[in-house]
Amino acid sequence: MRLVLTRPRAQCADWLLRLAALEVDAVALPLIGIEAGSDAQAGRRAWERLPGAALAMFVSPNAVERFFAARPAGQAWPADTLAATVGPGSAQALLAAGVPAGLLRQPPADAASFDSEHLWPLLADTDWQGRRALMLRGEGGRDWLAERLRERGALVESFNIYRRRCPQLDAAEQGLLDQALQAPRDHVWLFSSSEAVANLQSLGARPGAGSLAIATHPRIAETARTLGWPHVVLARPDAAAVAAAVRALPGGAPTIV
Repeated sequence: MRLVLTRPRAQCADWLLRLAALEVDAVALPLIGIEAGSDAQAGRRAWERLPGAALAMFVSPNAVERFFAARPAGQAWPADTLAATVGPGSAQALLAAGVPAGLLRQPPADAASFDSEHLWPLLADTDWQGRRALMLRGEGGRDWLAERLRERGALVESFNIYRRRCPQLDAAEQGLLDQALQAPRDHVWLFSSSEAVANLQSLGARPGAGSLAIATHPRIAETARTLGWPHVVLARPDAAAVAAAVRALPGGAPTIV
């Protein structure tokens, strides 16, 4: 069974390598396009506000990439500023960008889900009153964590440093999409974003009766089910967990969400 990876293009190469090491047949069909946000100076202004901030929260690897691409020459990560994120991919990107591991906060590896709700317990005991917290994000998205910080008195500043869009598929990608739709039982879709599921529908694709999908969060699974996916299983956003889910699909009766 072939796994169809739908993450943004910049994240696909690393995932394909990790899945190949686990002997998973996977191909990339990016269903989220990433481009600069409407405020071209948002990244620069975020760097100006970083010194003295108690926290910088990165919602995705895209936020990490766009933020550090805007770093002024010679500016280092402040010694007292925490960097937080929800996913292991974002955490790895922050470490690679030079954020000290001791300043990084993310949900534990055995968390039931990698989301803001599982990150918050690691931040909730901090005194946030009057302290600045930066939210590095794409346009739109959830405000759950920002709301919790404001409730504790934090001065939250949001910077929309990129935006997501429905991608334009090239000829090879359109061919892959057609092939996956024509042979649904030979393919399983990996959705790591509700927006990816919606974009697939915007591209005119509709799941067939035998279509299979893996979702990395219950909210994504619910979106897929609402949009007509008949069989959706949950897996953590980790290559090993996804590989195990793929192997369980052909021969067993996975838990349907």
